[in-house]
Amino acid sequence: MVAGGLRRRHVDDVPSGGRRRQRPGRRRFGRWPRGRAGHQSKRRGQQRRRGRRSPGAHGGVSMLELYFSTLSWSLAALFIGIALGTLTGLIPGFHVNNVALILLALSPALLELGIPLYAVAAIIVSTGTVHTFLNYIPSALIGAPDGDTALSLLPGHRMLLTGHATRGVAWSARGSQLGMLLSLPLIIVARFAFGPELGLYDALRSVLPFVLLSISLLLLATETTRLDWPDPIQRMTRGYLGESSRIAGFLTATAFFLLAGMYGWAVFELPATSPVGMPDASLLLPSLAGLFGIANLLDIYTTTSHLPPQREDWTLPDAKPLISPCFWSSVAGACMGVLPGMTASQATVLVMGGRNVSARLKGGTGPGMDWETRKLIDMSDDELLAIALEEAEGDGEGPQTRQDLEIIAILSAVNTAVTVMVLGFLYIIGRSRSGATLALKMMYPVETWSSVEPTSDFIRLLTITVAAGLVAVPMMRHVGKAVLRLHATIPLGHMVLGVIVFVTALVWFSTGWIGIGVLIVGTFIGLLPPRIGIRRSHAMGIILVPIMIYTFAQRFDSFGFI
Repeated sequence: MVAGGLRRRHVDDVPSGGRRRQRPGRRRFGRWPRGRAGHQSKRRGQQRRRGRRSPGAHGGVSMLELYFSTLSWSLAALFIGIALGTLTGLIPGFHVNNVALILLALSPALLELGIPLYAVAAIIVSTGTVHTFLNYIPSALIGAPDGDTALSLLPGHRMLLTGHATRGVAWSARGSQLGMLLSLPLIIVARFAFGPELGLYDALRSVLPFVLLSISLLLLATETTRLDWPDPIQRMTRGYLGESSRIAGFLTATAFFLLAGMYGWAVFELPATSPVGMPDASLLLPSLAGLFGIANLLDIYTTTSHLPPQREDWTLPDAKPLISPCFWSSVAGACMGVLPGMTASQATVLVMGGRNVSARLKGGTGPGMDWETRKLIDMSDDELLAIALEEAEGDGEGPQTRQDLEIIAILSAVNTAVTVMVLGFLYIIGRSRSGATLALKMMYPVETWSSVEPTSDFIRLLTITVAAGLVAVPMMRHVGKAVLRLHATIPLGHMVLGVIVFVTALVWFSTGWIGIGVLIVGTFIGLLPPRIGIRRSHAMGIILVPIMIYTFAQRFDSFGFI
């Protein structure tokens, strides 16, 4: 009995008290240590996992709702950005950077209303894309370009005066479309070149001041003044400072470049406050609006009275012959997009300069062009206009008209490519190269593209960029027709004055009376280039000179004496 009792107690006590009595190895290989409690906990874990995967669980519905919510906000932001981009593209002087700064200031209020920040970012991106497509229309149909399309004014004016401005709009649409699409593979190349794999941006930063200085000197060296200097100076210099003199152009452009740079240095040092309480007020808005917007509008108001009747032909040109020049234009836009202070206007000058060098290397038989006017060598603007008018009387497109249309497409491709590449560099190197990307960076932290796969935020914004560009191509035809009808009802002078009043009011609301003073000074400086015979794009010294001073001071003045 004793033995039986001990045996029974041993068998019955193992499940509950077996931890004390089990033999070595029993816990690992036997099933007793887990016991009934272990099986119950396993069943409870399986039930919890099945509950999370059930169709009616909260997690699955929330993911579905999140997907449709993101899609809905993205589509709404796309169409709102298209509307705003149409507005900024048609109003000279009202740049997409203005919209970006306004949305940045309103972002806390929009967030309180339940509008997510990624939707606000999508509005900014789509606005900037549509702006690059439609901002040629004022240049083609009104004669009032903004800073990025000012270099296409002469070919566009010839198309306007010959009654073929609608052809220029169609070629501009094709060029912008190709510039956008051809920039997409360049983003991948830029990712591996400037990303952590090769790290070329770190090497570029060490020589950045020298790169900016070299490009600035190259842009200044391409200048040829189109005004005669005073006779005493010409006699003293034996005619070296006469009309079409590169020496005179270089000296004049350098002086204006430094003047704009000192103006920019003063602007960056001044305080800016909004009288209506708008946060993050910046005097860069009134300075750029004065240099490129109001000054150009005043020139348009005093020189253009009416527009000739236009023949409506909105047919898009064949894309095949434009792929090669638009691709190299996109490459130039990518090179300018990674550098601070460089815009589409600088990229267009380099592209047209490259065409000029290519024509000279071919023996001068190709369409050699001046650095600024993109005109045939040894021909004046009046002679080119006479050729264009003579070709307009025929049925087809003559060589001069074809050349002007190709130039318009190339400049539009550069303009759009810079916008796309600037967005890519924001996520590749984490640096903003435009007012729009600066607003994105200040709005929320940007997750850089450090792995092989791009971030979801970048994919969403890039998709919105491509969608906005594809929608903008057919929009240019309808918007262009509306602008032509608008000309028939509103005089051009009244339209230009209305834009000037609108931009001035926008400056006061954002920066107050200090901004108005900066706007007036910038307007006076912006009126100088056409009167001294140089390009207005040299006014970008407002950004380049302070950046070069800062970068050179960091490199050579580590003690902070400068």
